Amino acid sequence: MKFACASVVLLAAILGAQAVDWQSVKNLNIETPMPKVHGETLPGGRITGGQLAEPNQFPHQVGLLLYITGGAAWCGGSIISNRWVITAAHCTDSLTTGVDVYLGAHDRTNPKEEGQQIIFVEKKHVIVHENWIADTITNDISLIKLPVPIEFNKYIQPVNLPVKSDSYATYGGETAIASGWGKISDSATGATDILQYAEVPIMNNSGCSPWYFGLVASTNICIKTTGGISTCNGDSGGPLILKDDSTLIGLTSFGIALGCEVGWPGVFTRVTSYLDWIEAKTGLVNYGSN
Repeated sequence: MKFACASVVLLAAILGAQAVDWQSVKNLNIETPMPKVHGETLPGGRITGGQLAEPNQFPHQVGLLLYITGGAAWCGGSIISNRWVITAAHCTDSLTTGVDVYLGAHDRTNPKEEGQQIIFVEKKHVIVHENWIADTITNDISLIKLPVPIEFNKYIQPVNLPVKSDSYATYGGETAIASGWGKISDSATGATDILQYAEVPIMNNSGCSPWYFGLVASTNICIKTTGGISTCNGDSGGPLILKDDSTLIGLTSFGIALGCEVGWPGVFTRVTSYLDWIEAKTGLVNYGSN
């Protein structure tokens, strides 16, 4: 019984870790399909220990302003074709009206910056994995279908998805890049204006799982957070790409609620586990072409 109680406490701590960031976009009128949010004062924040990205350094990166009960929340995502964006299920499972997708953004608060586009997508065009389990953060993946095809340019490009032959790759020991507009530190109160990124080492699941009492599954991938370099609140759903070839291998999913800088591994949805699901839902065979 003591072990069971401890497990419940630990799980509760985990569930709070990589929550969507609503503080930086609070007080929005979600009754309006495309509310204007750029006049809001947004508190600072980013990936902890990260660096400022250059404009169009990560043209696959999108920001997501999600309209939920009581206001709005912020997440990240990735472009996988001219009609589809991929993100985390825990970002999109509580939508009321829909989501603003920020394409080509560097400073998300500047709608006039070169390359930035914002497209509203209704809730009915969002696909949450049918086996998504919020209590255990299982199958934390969803898809957003854009209402019209987007035109690619230097600011907006699809990310490389893994090929199916990589389905059994662990990526352990390789270097990856996580990016997003999440918190800069545990004391920060919200998401940042400017896109951030961090280079992070990938660890094997066998080394990651004990940190979470076995809750890390084969459908997850983990990073080391040495020196407090990690994803944080507001980065949820955003990309983890291989440094060498920019292949999307993970979607920011969860961490420990004790803090983003405490050194616990960051956990992502493992994209190679869902290639068949992505193909079935989108019809994409040669990823990035439709």
